[in-house]
Amino acid sequence: MPTSQNYKLDAYDRRILNALQRDGRLTNVQLADEIGLSASPCLRRVRHLEEAGVVRGYQAILDADALGLGMTVFIGVKVDRHHEDEAQKFHQMVSALPEVIAAHLVSGESDFLLHVVVPDLRGYDRFLTETLLKMPSVRDIRSNFAIRTLKSQAPLPLGHLPV
Repeated sequence: MPTSQNYKLDAYDRRILNALQRDGRLTNVQLADEIGLSASPCLRRVRHLEEAGVVRGYQAILDADALGLGMTVFIGVKVDRHHEDEAQKFHQMVSALPEVIAAHLVSGESDFLLHVVVPDLRGYDRFLTETLLKMPSVRDIRSNFAIRTLKSQAPLPLGHLPV
């Protein structure tokens, strides 16, 4: 089975991926009808996409505001050293924090960019002072507060992929 890095998508695969990004709860029969295949070949294709790592999983998209997590903060973090072991330690620490819903190693002013959700400013202050600033390798942080989310959880653009 090919890995996701070299998996060649055809038109049916793209239609499957677009449909699943739009609605991951489609039954196999619904998906097959939508993309123009019978159920068995559709299921085979979905399983191949999953096994190859192209489809990594399925999840519900939750409303942070409805759950009392109304503050979104993007935090640029600079660390003391840029050694691989230090980056790995930081990665492990950040991965264990439930407030951090995404973390990226980046270039530019920061070394890492964290996407954090907290209930409010008091929750952010607590996260900052009791957690983030106490991490041994953190040298500097810059916070940007989201005023309004204009686009979120958008599907990946698949139109550029070769057939």
